[in-house]
Amino acid sequence: MRLAQRVAGIEPFWVMECAKAADAIARTPACDPAQGGERMVYLNIGEPDETAPPAVVAAAQQCLDAGRTQYTPAVGLPALRQALSDWYASRWGVAVAPERIVVTAGASAALQLLCTALVEPGDEFLMPDPCYPCNRHFVTAAGGTARLIPTTAAQRFQLDAASVAAAWGPNTRGVMLASPSNPTGTSVPADTLAEIVAAVRARGGITIVDEIYLGLSFGGDARTALALGDDVLVVNSFSKYFGMTGWRLGWLVLPEALVAPVEKLAQNLYICASAIAQQAALACFTPETLAVCEARRASMQARRDFIVPALNALGLAVPVQPDGAFYVWFDVTAHAPDSWQFCFDMMERAHIALTPGRDFGHAETGRYARLSFASAVDDLHEAVRRLQRVLGR
Repeated sequence: MRLAQRVAGIEPFWVMECAKAADAIARTPACDPAQGGERMVYLNIGEPDETAPPAVVAAAQQCLDAGRTQYTPAVGLPALRQALSDWYASRWGVAVAPERIVVTAGASAALQLLCTALVEPGDEFLMPDPCYPCNRHFVTAAGGTARLIPTTAAQRFQLDAASVAAAWGPNTRGVMLASPSNPTGTSVPADTLAEIVAAVRARGGITIVDEIYLGLSFGGDARTALALGDDVLVVNSFSKYFGMTGWRLGWLVLPEALVAPVEKLAQNLYICASAIAQQAALACFTPETLAVCEARRASMQARRDFIVPALNALGLAVPVQPDGAFYVWFDVTAHAPDSWQFCFDMMERAHIALTPGRDFGHAETGRYARLSFASAVDDLHEAVRRLQRVLGR
């Protein structure tokens, strides 16, 4: 069967391939405690160890019991759009009209809608290298080109206005950023982000900012890119801060003129986001749920404060302290020639699943690996003990 050419431009999702390898090793006697083995410790997948807060689960059950499972408007429940608008005002101090918010079937659907609406064949979007692979593949699937711009630790592995200006070409349509970022856990500083937006705006381009980890920022100076103008397009999700990964619920904040075209696409591509997930998400903004989420955010920060110095002490240098999300991007070259070999070695010898840098770009990503500290605290301590044993530190 002949495949569409766009499929060839999309690489395998190596995170998942490594996860399958880890699962295969986990089924061997070496990982069976009943046979004297040690279980696999998974620090590879970007999923919080805590699931949806209790009030959210209760709201979903009430929705099912009451039979409120019919289609919703393609742009989302009016009450949920209003709740998100109110949250932007109370949490981030920005005024976002509910009419500018489109509820989507996860951040993935949000990016698919944006790329379908905005990307023409031949269009180019500038993105940092390293970056989350699926984001660039949405551009590719829409017929565009994701052009990865190498970044350094001195740049916090993020773009800046100078790199955007230097890379801008005749086919450049805009930039796509993530702040905080997967895989590095680093944010774009507020002044740098303002300079990027100004540089893109001056060239008639589009700025898309993935903020799915914004709620998991550590420190009190986190800001949404929406403060920089109504022309900034923002993607967000209930998956990370609210712990609703498998519920597949996200949202977009758009300029008013873009809402109707995106609504038309949503109607045709998937009708609406899950009605049950939307009803449940209304419970995300109660004081009870927000207190749970803030406690979890503090726990994530404490895990970061444990794992970063532990990795440094093991000779796995962390070049930039992550200030959000739940990832550490660390250098393996003191112990292995590349992160692919290092990660498979740790699966076999330490029974720890990590993510090699191959997924995330080409700018020296072979020397880095990603660790997710979203796992249980006991797992982090156990992983450090095993790394000390295997690496001899």
